[in-house]
Amino acid sequence: MTDLFIASDTVEHDAPVPYLERTRRYYQALGYGEPYRWAHHAQVPYTPLRRPLSTCIVGLVTTAAPRVDDGGDARDEVAYRASAKFDAVYSGETKTDPALRIDHVAIDFQHARMDDLQAWFPLAALRRAAAAGRIGAVARRFHGVPTNRSQRRTLDEHVPALVARCRADACDAVVLVPNCPVCHQTLSLGARALEEAGIATVLLGSAKDIVERVGVPRFAFTDFPLGNAAGRPHDVASQEAVLALALDLLEHAFAPRTTVQSPLRWSDDPAWKLDYANPDRLSKDEIERRRRAFDRAKAEAKAVRSRA
Repeated sequence: MTDLFIASDTVEHDAPVPYLERTRRYYQALGYGEPYRWAHHAQVPYTPLRRPLSTCIVGLVTTAAPRVDDGGDARDEVAYRASAKFDAVYSGETKTDPALRIDHVAIDFQHARMDDLQAWFPLAALRRAAAAGRIGAVARRFHGVPTNRSQRRTLDEHVPALVARCRADACDAVVLVPNCPVCHQTLSLGARALEEAGIATVLLGSAKDIVERVGVPRFAFTDFPLGNAAGRPHDVASQEAVLALALDLLEHAFAPRTTVQSPLRWSDDPAWKLDYANPDRLSKDEIERRRRAFDRAKAEAKAVRSRA
């Protein structure tokens, strides 16, 4: 079994990836203009659990996409596929593992792995928590929320739909697990709305600066590559540990903006943190190639929205 806690000497870049700064510099290097304006709130809503966690119905929310046959290989996804995007909140049953994918958003394709659903969608761990009596039950449905750079669309369309579905499922609490940078903003906005609706939440993610800028009640931070926030792939012990941290925070946080960091480490070498969207590590030719690819992806995403 993989060791849960890996010792490492402290080095300068062994700190959470600065995604706000990194993505700003990256898209400017690609030739885009004004930096994206991320959501920010000074005040954060907070709803305590209304009954013991062992009696609560707990929901699960994701930014993963339903799997569709677009010619990609489900076993070896290594590239971004805008064609896999979706544009409306959807729901699925939690009795069995769904067919989902995360290659439709800007995860860390260099370091994260997508071949283990439980590393980014902790449904099996939630089921085990219910069987052990840690939570009362897993909600009968999970919900998927589209990632959209338009905060207006997220707040006006997607977040109200999410809240309505969690209410319909009688959720006492919800675990939200985003994947890409904008996913973290999307589900942070979702967590805020759920709390305002009287449903306690915990966000389990890896983009610390984005989540804390938006402002959420409870944040279980895992310093892993984007796309593997729920634990190491094919490492049940780490997945159990990450969910346990989130559930403990859900149960014991007594004020909003409470962040707890997992002690788990992705690797004994933190150099992986230097790679994501880092223009300093890209050649001029690679930057030009990525600009062309990004323009194609935007066109594909627009086509997805027009079909919705």
